[in-house]
Amino acid sequence: MATPSLSLRHVSDFAADVRASLTKPGQRELPSKYLYDEVGSALFETICVLPEYGLTRADARLLQKHAGEIVRRLPSPIQVAELGSGSGKKTRWILEALSRRQEIYYYPIEISPYALAACEKELGQIDLVSIVGYEQPYLEGLRAVAEGREEQDHLLVLFLGSTIGNFDREAGEEFLREMRAFLRPGDALLLGTDLEKSVELQLLAYDDAAGVTAAFNMNLLARINRELGADFDLSCFQHEARWNYAERRIEMHLRSLRRQTVRIPAASLRVMLDEDETIWTESSHKYRAEEIPGMAERTGFRCDGQWIDREWPFAQNLLIAE
Repeated sequence: MATPSLSLRHVSDFAADVRASLTKPGQRELPSKYLYDEVGSALFETICVLPEYGLTRADARLLQKHAGEIVRRLPSPIQVAELGSGSGKKTRWILEALSRRQEIYYYPIEISPYALAACEKELGQIDLVSIVGYEQPYLEGLRAVAEGREEQDHLLVLFLGSTIGNFDREAGEEFLREMRAFLRPGDALLLGTDLEKSVELQLLAYDDAAGVTAAFNMNLLARINRELGADFDLSCFQHEARWNYAERRIEMHLRSLRRQTVRIPAASLRVMLDEDETIWTESSHKYRAEEIPGMAERTGFRCDGQWIDREWPFAQNLLIAE
């Protein structure tokens, strides 16, 4: 597959989002979705195998162990859409279990063309599974899949890896409501949620000894340099992970090590940063297992099943559209 190229629309959208986020009153931000270019996606795959980052292994253990039980709870015929598929490695367990009973269409939905290419390579050889990728934002892609299915087809939506944790809690529930609007009663959502654990363990997961997460975070500035012509000096920033006790979330920041001015020509922007001022790049909210049924009920679902990994507290939650 050829290396995906940047479209004018992508550059324009990226520039607009960077401008809006960096000029917000108070805390400066950058959208976490832009962490995942080709370099960022590769770094994240490395993060997933680090000893400090147990989340991905817990996610995969639950899918490997319980895929058969999860699939037995689903109606037939059913098709599968995944929001933020990444490389698709964890998804294999669900697709293989489903393919033992029917042919499957699998629709990975990603804004990263690099992730879609990796996903197709990873899962393209599974018998009776056809892959149709959507390079779109989550809800746009889900709408297209939901509206394009046959009348008799049910839909299983996969939202794994605790991506829901990247949303503020109210925004996360609103996202689930918007997702539910595209679904029919009886459709299913398999939702991954990272559960609370010791603060020390959580901080290590986002600030590993090898510095891979720091490189992943710093790559966002490098990407703005590459794609938007900015002049961020990466040596003048430091990766920082912090635990927000009130919101029960990990926050990733990039701290300015000195007073500096950065120019971003494609965004028509000049930013002045003070020493120790931070740019907030990502949040990862943590949940309690007992919270999930209530969240499901408030957003138009019921919780039909929950599987919890005890080695690294993490939950797979099967939600059914009411």
